[in-house]
Amino acid sequence: MSKKKKSSVAVVYNQAGDDIYEKIRDVNPDSLGFEPEYNINVATVAEEYEAIANALKEEGYKVDLININENIQILIDLLSKNPPDVVFNLIEFYKEDPALEHLIAGLFALYGVRFTGSGPFTLALCQRKGMTKQLLLANNVPTPRYKLLTEPRLPGRHGLHYPLIVKPAREDASSGVEKGSVVYNLEQLNERVTKTFEEYNPPILVEEFIEGRELHVSVLGNDPPEVLPIIEFDFSELPSDHPNIISFDAKWNPLEESFHRVHSICPAKLSKRVEKKVKAAVLEAYKITGCNDYARLDLRLRKDNKVFVLEVNPNPDLTEGVSFMESAEQIGLSFGQTLSKIVEFALNRQAPSITVLKKGENETTSQKKIE
Repeated sequence: MSKKKKSSVAVVYNQAGDDIYEKIRDVNPDSLGFEPEYNINVATVAEEYEAIANALKEEGYKVDLININENIQILIDLLSKNPPDVVFNLIEFYKEDPALEHLIAGLFALYGVRFTGSGPFTLALCQRKGMTKQLLLANNVPTPRYKLLTEPRLPGRHGLHYPLIVKPAREDASSGVEKGSVVYNLEQLNERVTKTFEEYNPPILVEEFIEGRELHVSVLGNDPPEVLPIIEFDFSELPSDHPNIISFDAKWNPLEESFHRVHSICPAKLSKRVEKKVKAAVLEAYKITGCNDYARLDLRLRKDNKVFVLEVNPNPDLTEGVSFMESAEQIGLSFGQTLSKIVEFALNRQAPSITVLKKGENETTSQKKIE
């Protein structure tokens, strides 16, 4: 029997309280005031993770699906008493705080258990958009010019060129990105900066908005990483008052018109020269930020075909048929096959080594090395 057939996988996630997508199922599509193009009854968080667990079972793994439900002790018990061969890490926050995501990955490392995706350093780094941009620029990876604000004031002569986009610097999943986030003058900028500070903790990112094409580029693997077919987004059906961006609503809210008016094109129609530039920037950003196994990078392609990396997203959404998985499907990988590759990447890494002391013993009298 192959190693894959014998491997145990704990698919772990964190979901507490009501799921908004459960409530959406009670909404009548005819009440929305526009014609929805996509089904508004999208999968709940639990259903998405169940789909991942079921797909891995079909690939031959022994799988446990575990919701820690904001209780870290559940995770500690798993790691200390019955650790799996690999944890499929789907935890994006703890106590409703995405800034704690990297600490969960650190816990896996402390217990010497292999886990999928990027490690704690990369998760922490990429959540700090300003720091990530500094690293990109230091390695000659183009990213839009920006200012990082720790207080809601920006001088009129700030050195940036309009239009600008204002967004929280330490949030995930387009949180805080709205149709009003793109501003065209100082008055709009000051209003948006004030509003963003009222709703989110600093720092706040103000960067030059690159007018052009939006690309999502997924990467799979490590030695070497592979760039999957590139996705471009078609904004032509957005309402006239909505800039050409993927706002939070456009990405996640099926009750908003923008959700139904942004369409993906995969593979993107790019010349070989431009595609080569895009892939080179993506691979460099993937490597220098320390990503493991899989990631998705958001880019803008200016009208003169200059490439700008906006964000590096380690451990991106793995919903079947969406974004990362849409790109994987283009090279003939099924949902389950892609998940299996991610598990195998983790299994093939050397497990973290730690020293565990028994109660009442010290380091000189008893050590157990977990490998």
